[in-house]
Amino acid sequence: MGGRGTPRNSIGHILPGAGFLAVGLWHLFNHIRLFSLRPDAYVAPVWFPAPRVRHLELILVIAGSAVEFAMEMFVGHSTFLPFDADGSIPSDRLHNHEHAVICLALLVYASSALHLDRVRAPRRRAISLLLVAAVFAQELLAFHFHSTGDHAGVEGHYHWLLQLVVAACLATVLLGVAFPRSFEVSLVRSACVAFHGVWFMVIGAMVWVPSRVPKGCELVQEDGRDTVRCRSEASLHRAKALANLQFGWYLSFMTVFVVALYLYVCKRYPAEAAYVRVPEAGEEEEQLQERNKCGDGARGFTALEIDV
Repeated sequence: MGGRGTPRNSIGHILPGAGFLAVGLWHLFNHIRLFSLRPDAYVAPVWFPAPRVRHLELILVIAGSAVEFAMEMFVGHSTFLPFDADGSIPSDRLHNHEHAVICLALLVYASSALHLDRVRAPRRRAISLLLVAAVFAQELLAFHFHSTGDHAGVEGHYHWLLQLVVAACLATVLLGVAFPRSFEVSLVRSACVAFHGVWFMVIGAMVWVPSRVPKGCELVQEDGRDTVRCRSEASLHRAKALANLQFGWYLSFMTVFVVALYLYVCKRYPAEAAYVRVPEAGEEEEQLQERNKCGDGARGFTALEIDV
């Protein structure tokens, strides 16, 4: 029996995807701008302060993650509570708990990064990046061992391609810990986060919108949820090939967009004639000690104190 589509499943991918895309584009623009203005002093921030509300990016991540966590755990189900009467997790809600764990990881990162910045904790940049790595590691684990459906179907193939993007995000985050001055690592990481959002939205549109389901396949109800099933092996093979083509098309578009954005921002924000070098890790505390000793009133700035 064909399904009519599940708006909750579709929106549940499109809205988080839009969030990842917005953060990725925000980071792309600001990393390119920062590098263009001060190429020799570039140190990649983990997040960027907004012009009027310093922690706006982190606040939005916290708010979005909290809303999505609540949606996964409590909204759109036959029962409000996410557990059975005996305290166990219902089989048809395992995937909601898996998605909620990813939201929880995002909450931990954003709230911790905000607090680390407020208390001016030492090595806060490296710690915040490791928290971001934990988010992508948790996401990669959740989607690799996803409880919904089999990984041989259409939905599983779209999520397998998503795993490639998440793995790239994780790798570039870890490289950012080791190479804080590498603009190339920051550029690729930001592009990967943006593409992560794009592909998440593609999944929401192509898997759970009936008019977008590949020819020879249909939405069906299985274990209380909608999924895509193909009528033959040929239809399944065609659907997977179309997913691969989509992935390649969007990746090419993203590559062209990044190059165009890089050229535009570099032209719009040429290198400054003189700028203050960003202190390396550990230098900030040493500079403060020196100022206390000799009364030096010169001011520097850290990676997270850059005015955007």
